[in-house]
Amino acid sequence: MFDDTGLLGAGEERAYRLLLRLSAASPADLAGLAALPVTEAAALLEALRSKGLAVARPGPDPVFEPLPPDVALGNTLLRRQESLETARQAVAALTEEYRASARRRDADHLVEVVVGAAALRDQLRDLQNSAREEILWFCRANPLAMSGPENVEESPALTRGVRYRAIYERALLEMPGEMESVAESVRGGEEARTLPALPVRLAIADRSTAICPLVPDDNQGIGEPTAALIRRSELLDALLALFESHWDRASPIRWDGEFGNPGGGLGAIPGTGPGVVTTETGDDKLDESERFLLSLFVAGFPDKSIASQLGISRRTVQRRLERLMLLAGVDTRTGLAFQAARRGWL
Repeated sequence: MFDDTGLLGAGEERAYRLLLRLSAASPADLAGLAALPVTEAAALLEALRSKGLAVARPGPDPVFEPLPPDVALGNTLLRRQESLETARQAVAALTEEYRASARRRDADHLVEVVVGAAALRDQLRDLQNSAREEILWFCRANPLAMSGPENVEESPALTRGVRYRAIYERALLEMPGEMESVAESVRGGEEARTLPALPVRLAIADRSTAICPLVPDDNQGIGEPTAALIRRSELLDALLALFESHWDRASPIRWDGEFGNPGGGLGAIPGTGPGVVTTETGDDKLDESERFLLSLFVAGFPDKSIASQLGISRRTVQRRLERLMLLAGVDTRTGLAFQAARRGWL
């Protein structure tokens, strides 16, 4: 126990224990019991006396008697405890300084700037290829580096179990080829929603890495596109919260049936296409093109845009909406949107 505190050396501790057994001992007595030279035994006893653990009776041949250790060592232990506490506080203060310095030193590593469409496209592909759990997208119109049809990484990621949640800006879905790409992704397992507008472009993988362009759309034509690669940080937490807040108020895009028709559009004759879906009541039956049409309608697309996306006439869109209104038992489009939500059609 004395060795752990550093208060006594091994020889001094052994000499003290022998002195306790003898009650009193001269250097010769200790030397004989401990098998030590008399001079070494005398030095050990003198060391014990100097540390307050023994007292010497005067005489030509001094005899040493032990003293209680708590009296002699109590103050020493208290001083050691105070010293250790001071050292602990100093270590804690230095550790905090180190962490603060490390945060400042590593700040550049939390955000990496990516310059150029090719580099940005590579980062988006790496982001998806390395994802293990989830990809979150804000997809705005006029993509900077990768359009929907060019995103060949999504299908393999969906196949290996990565969840995709994407919010599409309405104007993007009206661009040639984009709606077909979205429909294909939804059929593959993507969860898609739409909003009239999105605040930024954004991609987040596994809630640990995000890519967000730095240059506003107004300045896109000036130089190469520039984006930030953002790792775990409060900034990333803010972007995650931004995505979730928009996801909660975005309108779902549903497409579960076969893709395409002989005419090249997305439409099918109501009630005849594959995958007829039965909803809450037995008479409420929507085919998948109607479900898709309804998702576009609820998202705020005008009839003309819906017709263009479905490859049908505007009048056909109106007839289908009238059928859905009849099915829902309402006579207004506002009522149709309400009933679609209430009946879980989307």
